Amino acid sequence: MLYRFREAQSIELGIHKPKERRPHLASLVDTLEEAEKWRRDVIREISRDVSRIHDSSLPDSQIRDLNDGINKLLRVKIHWENRVMELGGPDYRKIGPKMIDHQGREVPGNRGYKYFGRAKELPGVRELFEQQEDGGGRAKRNQRGELMKRVDAKYFGYRDEDDGGELLAHEESVKAQWIEKLRSAHDASLVSDDSDDNDE
Repeated sequence: MLYRFREAQSIELGIHKPKERRPHLASLVDTLEEAEKWRRDVIREISRDVSRIHDSSLPDSQIRDLNDGINKLLRVKIHWENRVMELGGPDYRKIGPKMIDHQGREVPGNRGYKYFGRAKELPGVRELFEQQEDGGGRAKRNQRGELMKRVDAKYFGYRDEDDGGELLAHEESVKAQWIEKLRSAHDASLVSDDSDDNDE
């Protein structure tokens, strides 16, 4: 209460400006400087929460909430970075650093959801990371080169006809059936046109 009273008092005296609230939508901002300012604001919030999540006195429920909040802020940061790019600013996703933990490794996560600090030690999360690791303790990763070794002409469908001619024979029979149906439908329409002419 004392903090709120002093803040209100400093605003009244003109010593301190009231804190601006960040716009809910990044698209509401029209200047590059303002978009950059709000991006920096989000980064400060992320930094503050990441340092708080290492606190050993916090219960598991607060750790989960903090981790959820950090991931939400990361999505907000992406929106602001997109807006900065739209307004002619730099592409921070290309030039910005990757998310790394205090040991210098990239922050682990699953499908875009990241785990920070003590959140990695929560029940359920620990098991998730153990499943992702192989016997040597290294995370399994298919490197791009390894994936490209598996890609050949068959992957792109170029050898579909190399099945002994079964596919081509099936296509020919289906094609013949459709041609016959179209001919009979065309002949039927010609007969009905002739009968209409006779009735007149």
